[in-house]
Amino acid sequence: MGIQSTIDRVLLKLVRNHEESALLRSRFRKLYRIEIGEYSYGAFDRWRIPPGTQIGRYCSFAGSALIISANHPMQALSTHPIFYLKARGVIDRDRVVAQPTIVEDDVWIGHHAIITPGCKRIGRGAVIGAGAVVTRDVAPYAIVAGNPAKLIRYRFAPEVIDALERTRWWELDRTALARACAQVPAFALEPTVENAAAFERAVAAG
Repeated sequence: MGIQSTIDRVLLKLVRNHEESALLRSRFRKLYRIEIGEYSYGAFDRWRIPPGTQIGRYCSFAGSALIISANHPMQALSTHPIFYLKARGVIDRDRVVAQPTIVEDDVWIGHHAIITPGCKRIGRGAVIGAGAVVTRDVAPYAIVAGNPAKLIRYRFAPEVIDALERTRWWELDRTALARACAQVPAFALEPTVENAAAFERAVAAG
């Protein structure tokens, strides 16, 4: 294990609040080019989350969820890395270019889910079921599961999704979110068009 991996392991044990740690976010941004939004957790692992990945706020990653940024080229003589990595000394240039994955806000990725290179964007509010193999983009608020992952249903009715999008609740910090939810507790438990509007008013009122 390299020195950076050792430092990562120590920091992850020492830092108790991964959801709000500016130190962890700065480290992963500078060293690994991984952007992790505030309050998101479970993604501070450069072996499971590849460089260039962008993760929004309030995301939940299971400890075994995996993002793969590139495939082995199947059209080459062999799928072995010596035929797509210049550093291996056989070819004159790298043949595989990884495309970064964007995970928007409030996404939950379950245990042993695999995000393959065919998926480049997971929309806000989506849920990836445990063990899912995701081969294409996932729409906002979609629940997908299976191998390959397929749409099970959407978390909310279209009119509720529109109302949620208007609130932009994910942009609030914990304090502002708690204050507004205290005034409209039903919004946090079971959002509707009506309580989403009430939540917006509570946020505006401060």
